[in-house]
Amino acid sequence: MSWLNQLTPMAQFLFYAGVKIICVFGPLMFLVAYSVWIERKLAAAIQDRIGPNRVGIFGLLQPVADGVKAFLKEDFTPGHVRKIYYWLAPAIVMIPALLTVAVIPFGSTLGNPKNPMVIADLNIGILYTFGIVSLGVYGIVLAGYAANSKYPFLGGIRSSAQLISYEIAMGMSVVPLFLLVGDLNLSQVIAYQAGHGWLILYAPISFIIFIVAAFAETNRLPFDLPESEQELVGGYNTEYSSMKFALFFMGEYANLIAASAMMVTLFLGGWTLPFFGLDQPADSVLKGLLQIGIFTAKVVALIVMFIWVRWMWPRFRFDQLMDLGWRRFIPLALANILVTALILWMFTR
Repeated sequence: MSWLNQLTPMAQFLFYAGVKIICVFGPLMFLVAYSVWIERKLAAAIQDRIGPNRVGIFGLLQPVADGVKAFLKEDFTPGHVRKIYYWLAPAIVMIPALLTVAVIPFGSTLGNPKNPMVIADLNIGILYTFGIVSLGVYGIVLAGYAANSKYPFLGGIRSSAQLISYEIAMGMSVVPLFLLVGDLNLSQVIAYQAGHGWLILYAPISFIIFIVAAFAETNRLPFDLPESEQELVGGYNTEYSSMKFALFFMGEYANLIAASAMMVTLFLGGWTLPFFGLDQPADSVLKGLLQIGIFTAKVVALIVMFIWVRWMWPRFRFDQLMDLGWRRFIPLALANILVTALILWMFTR
C-alpha cells in the first residue's frame, strides 16, 4: 500500500482511524445481534427447551429475521406521549454504549507501520468511560417521562436511583487499580498486566464490586427493576414498539458488551494471555489478529456469564437493591481503597 506512504501524517491518521472505527463497530453490532441468539439458546438449555431452530441452521439466522421484523413493523407513536422526548430517548440510550468502546484497546498493534488497536488512546480513558456511561441513564429517564404513563415513569425513576447508586461503587472500585498502575490510560493498564499479571489477582474485591455494579448499570437480572414485567409491565419501554423498542434492546446488549470489554481490560489482562508468549505487543500480523481473538473470546465468556446469571438468579426487591448499593458496596469500596493505599505505602516507602 505504497499510496498510503504518500499521504500526509494527518491523512494517514484519519485513514487508520476510519478503518478501526469500521472494524470495531461492525463486529460490535454483529455481537449485539448474536448475544440475543446466545441468550435465547442458553435460556432454552437451562429451561429444557429447544430455542430458535427454524431460521437457518440451529436458528443462526434468527437475529437477521428479528432485525427485518423490527424494520418492517409499523412505527407507531401514541397520541398521549411527549413526542420530541419520545423520539430522542432511544437514541440517547444507544449512543453512549457505542462511544464507550472507542477507548478500549482490543489488541496491541497491527500492520506496518504499527498501529495501536484502539480508536482513541486517551490518557484519561477511564474517566472518559465513566463520563459517557453516566449519560445512558438520561435516555431511560427521558423515556419514562416521555411516555406520559405511570409504569414507564416508575421504571425511569427506578433506573435513575439504581444507576446513581451503583455508579459510585463502580467508580470507587477501580481506584485501587490506578493506585497500582499509576496511569489512567487503558493501554497502560494492559501493559502493566502484561508485566505483572492480571489485576484480578491483586484486587479481587474491586472485581467483585465492579461486576455486581455492572449488572445494575446494564439493568440485567437480578437488578432489572426498571423494566420488571411482573410489576411494571415493561417499565420505561412499555409504550415503545418497532425500531424505537429495538434501539432500547440493542442499547442494553451494547452496554452489556461494553461492560464486559471494560472488565476484560481492567481485570483480565485485555488481549494478553500468559504462558503462551502473547503478553507483548504483536510483532506480526498473525500475532496481532490472535491477540484480538483472545480479547474477543474473553468478552464473549463474560457475556455468557451475564446471561447465565439472568436465568439462574431471582430478582432482588428494590429496597434490597438500594440497601446493597448504599450500605454494603460503597463502604466496602471505601475500605478497599484505604487498605490498598496502606499496603502500597508500606511496601513502597
